[in-house]
Amino acid sequence: MKSTYLNLTIYLFTLGLTSAWAQGNTSYWQQQVDYTMNVDMDVETYQYTGTQQLVYSNNSPDELGRVFYHLYFNAFQPGSEMDIRLQNIADPDDRMTTDDKKSRIASLSESEMGFLHVVELSQDGTPVNFSEEGTVLVVELAQPIPPGGSTTLNMEFKGQVPLQIRRSGRNSREGVALSMSQWYPKMAEYDFEGWHADPYIAREFHGVWGNFDVKLTLDKEYTVGGTGYLQNADEIGHGYETPGTKVKRPKGKTLTWHFKAPMVHDFMWAADPDYVHDTLPMENGPTLHFFYKNDPEILENWKNLQPKTAQAMEFFNKNVGPYPYEQYSVIQGGDGGMEYAMATLVTGKRSFGSLVGVMVHEMAHSWFQHVLATNESKHEWMDEGFTSFISSLCMNQIMDQNKENPFEGSYRGYLSLVQSGKEQPQSTHADRYDLNFAYGISAYSKGAIFLAQLGYVIGQDKLMETIRNYFETFKFKHPVPNDIKRTAEKVSGMELDWYLTDWTQTTNTIDYGIKEVTEKPNGTEITLERIGNMPMPLDILVVYTDGTQETFYAPLRMMRGEKENPYPQLQRTVLPDWPWAFPQYSFGIERPKAEITAVVIDPSQLMADVDSENNVWQSNE
Repeated sequence: MKSTYLNLTIYLFTLGLTSAWAQGNTSYWQQQVDYTMNVDMDVETYQYTGTQQLVYSNNSPDELGRVFYHLYFNAFQPGSEMDIRLQNIADPDDRMTTDDKKSRIASLSESEMGFLHVVELSQDGTPVNFSEEGTVLVVELAQPIPPGGSTTLNMEFKGQVPLQIRRSGRNSREGVALSMSQWYPKMAEYDFEGWHADPYIAREFHGVWGNFDVKLTLDKEYTVGGTGYLQNADEIGHGYETPGTKVKRPKGKTLTWHFKAPMVHDFMWAADPDYVHDTLPMENGPTLHFFYKNDPEILENWKNLQPKTAQAMEFFNKNVGPYPYEQYSVIQGGDGGMEYAMATLVTGKRSFGSLVGVMVHEMAHSWFQHVLATNESKHEWMDEGFTSFISSLCMNQIMDQNKENPFEGSYRGYLSLVQSGKEQPQSTHADRYDLNFAYGISAYSKGAIFLAQLGYVIGQDKLMETIRNYFETFKFKHPVPNDIKRTAEKVSGMELDWYLTDWTQTTNTIDYGIKEVTEKPNGTEITLERIGNMPMPLDILVVYTDGTQETFYAPLRMMRGEKENPYPQLQRTVLPDWPWAFPQYSFGIERPKAEITAVVIDPSQLMADVDSENNVWQSNE
């Protein structure tokens, strides 16, 4: 534990120096925060009080005259932006509505709602002016923070945990007492685009990298799991103690849990008096923790989940990059599945396959969001989509699914969105989608296809190399869409701006077809047509009457490159580039039409063509 903490602290310090140096040029920079918090939770009233000391390092080239905090729990009040959005969207989230589709937030009583209020706030000892605007606190600083400077903000705050409605809350439907996510005043992100002080309306998050030192005081009967490393395990017990150690707890009705979390951008915890706490130390890997209710209905599944969790960790370590922390916790809580630093909250009353599936997806977020920290509100497809892609590959392996195309569900979802006519560009802010249906498929399904289809464009080996390079280059940073594109370009040697632009910033669709197969004096001419606006290179399979097969490859001119043969067992002919502006493209085969049984565009079916029927030509004979 100490070695990881030291290494991450050194990394953060080095990054700070790099960022400070970057003020003299246009190099990358990012802000840093260090939290020290002391929190007292009353498990009877579900109210808590806390102090927070936040050291803010301004590594930007800009002077900052004000800062913003997120106050997420204020969303769970009648009349909040989240409540009003819930009442007006056509397909509200079932978890947040009653049986008759009315907002559950709207009916919360004063004791059931959530709140998070700042009582006092000072900057370097000087009181500052601040105001609440729903889920955002606006702070006018006493002194601007200069480029390369830092300041200390001291705060007293109080909160009330809402009934479990979305992600966080108390007394979930499965009986978990406290799911404490988005619970503390959290500094908003400031980057090269400016402030990201988004109100909490529905969806995603964005946080500043830093170190957390958190002390939680609550009823001693409660077991706590979540982000960070427990510093006082041998006086806490509850399954954390060193094997063979006799726990010596302090007297009194409460315990104070002391956690430290280096180099993270969020801090979550959950607590319940009936948690079972299991641990599974991995060889050459982190210690896995499992917290779940002592319920006979779920015990077998949660025991069987543990080796699958280790298998998933090994898969992601190999295919993305090494998990950089020394612990990971799978915790029963929340309202479905949601990722946090070093941990996840998942609902536990599921079939075994579903329990493994939600664990795999949320664990994959430890790479695609909690190490590669994209702005989920603006680039949700990089978070949910990349996670869906890699978790589909993982499930295919560790659950022995043996699917030829592990992403077939993503492709089906994307086609249903296109056919609905409700698609919006992936560049749409996560809160601004017209429908939850459109958001979900765009973020998860179309986001997964971005990578699956990229493998079709540049080759599968180059895709996996791209993912590993992307992780290594941008871990502990805030990558943007151009970063994954440029990584793929450097790995493949191709130009891919067209791919990023059309797939993520438009609703252009891919539709290629076989227009005709014509007998010619010296063989056969195959004419293809581009019907959709999005360009793609094409693999074409030709099957002959004698049982032989061969492929033809039409690169896209604007790619400025070619992928390796994805079917090395077959002869491949590389054709001249197809310029996108030409709606038709023809090539010849030196065999008569009578010897051709079938012509197929994209036999891999990894190209998201919206009309597969015109992708196949078959002989009538």
